[in-house]
Amino acid sequence: MNRKQTVTLAVMVALAVMPPLFVWTGNAFYLDLATRLVILAIAAVSLNLLLGYGGMASFGHAAFIGIGAYAVGIPAYHNTYGEFELIASYNGFFQVFLAVAITALFALITGVICLRTKGVYFIMITMAFAQMVFYLFVSLDVYGGDDGLVIDTRSEFPLINLDNPLHLYFLSFASLTAVMLIVRTITRSQFGKVLQGAMGNEERMIALGYNTFAYKLTAYVISGAMCGYAGALLGNFTTFISPEMMGWTRSGELMFMVILGGAGSTIGPIVGSGLFVLVEELFSSYTIYWHLPFGIMLILVVLLFRGGLLGLISGNSKSGGH
Repeated sequence: MNRKQTVTLAVMVALAVMPPLFVWTGNAFYLDLATRLVILAIAAVSLNLLLGYGGMASFGHAAFIGIGAYAVGIPAYHNTYGEFELIASYNGFFQVFLAVAITALFALITGVICLRTKGVYFIMITMAFAQMVFYLFVSLDVYGGDDGLVIDTRSEFPLINLDNPLHLYFLSFASLTAVMLIVRTITRSQFGKVLQGAMGNEERMIALGYNTFAYKLTAYVISGAMCGYAGALLGNFTTFISPEMMGWTRSGELMFMVILGGAGSTIGPIVGSGLFVLVEELFSSYTIYWHLPFGIMLILVVLLFRGGLLGLISGNSKSGGH
């Protein structure tokens, strides 16, 4: 195996083995940290499909997370506090279907508009749509508005109890593995080759007869749906959702994770997510300005190494040869 494959195997083995050890040693806090890491990694991997393989820097991906989380919270709210009960409101499959379907539809509608722009215009319009969703949920007082909404009952699945932290973790870990395989399969298919070709030279791909707009829109919808699924998991994990989850700063954090770990690689977004969660946890206990060292780290990685931290591990520095 090469270095990247070794790193991928080591990271996935660590994620599979360490959480049970945390439980057995009585370190439940670290299990919560690992669960948050894995869920954020799912969102980062979904963004990597756009950013790393399609060259589309979406600054509104957190909106998909928020929509996915509310797809869990709103049905549960109506069953607990509302004037009527929704059918299968606690059913996990129903809630996941809602999260994926609504975020895919939102991605389809907004993608048709966003993908007609490029570069900084694409960044700004994706952020604008995310802010529209943010202010929409802020205005919905019935669901807590800016104060947020508490999820009293987690999603219910056969044989899985999400109130058990270890069950929730391994569901999230299995989901991360599945998302990684999906993205890997997509990027190695003809679809993925066209998507990457459009990132490098879209005019040439159009000249070859490919409808690059349709390819990019499909990737955008798939990415949004996977990110919405991560939002459903995050809602179950935190049992509290608010519009703050879909703020533009959250989208920026997802971009940081992808770029820091290594865009356009299978394991890079997971490495970036892990480092982000660890740096946040370590430095936030000392100062509210923990973003500063994280920003400095990101700048150094971007300037000095190709492919983020994965490039550092692989010894691919920008100061080196071609």
